[in-house]
Amino acid sequence: MKTLKLISVLVITAIILFSCGGNSAKQPATADGFSEIQSQILSEFGDDAYFTDISIVYNQSIGNIVGVTVTQDPSSLKMGQWNQTQGVWQQNQDISIEVPEGSKAEDFMYQLNNKISLIKLGELTEKSSVQLTADKDIENPTLNMAFVKFPKNGDVSKTEYTVLLKPEHGGTTFTFRYNLNGELINMDY
Repeated sequence: MKTLKLISVLVITAIILFSCGGNSAKQPATADGFSEIQSQILSEFGDDAYFTDISIVYNQSIGNIVGVTVTQDPSSLKMGQWNQTQGVWQQNQDISIEVPEGSKAEDFMYQLNNKISLIKLGELTEKSSVQLTADKDIENPTLNMAFVKFPKNGDVSKTEYTVLLKPEHGGTTFTFRYNLNGELINMDY
């Protein structure tokens, strides 16, 4: 009887952990929500992974879709394009990259750390939402897409955070671009 109870508790615990963890679809467009998404990315690809693209797209029917182009070995010049939809990672394609002679591939990639972080992107998404509500009187703006735009020349200081918001029930998309320090470059619609 004790064994049956123990097995039941373990099964229930596993179900709870499985249903709560690893699913970016339900994370809010906030610093905390994007922090969880960053943790899931690093859990899947490792703390030392290198990226050229990371995006979070919100779809009303399925939630967030996280897209990454990533490698654990930049010198291989091979990357994978992956999406996480409803908690499941799936590779879409393999990518071969070229870099200028005399350069290292990692010079054209970034890592998620203190310089570039999805937590900062989440903070800026929150900030954009507040500004859009105040400036344009749009209640409950919804995330359309948020992404890190890394420059093709590898100049980390030119990295941008981009946030696209729209009214809750559709309409015009508002684009907010920020520099690496979180200062607004411009807002456009």
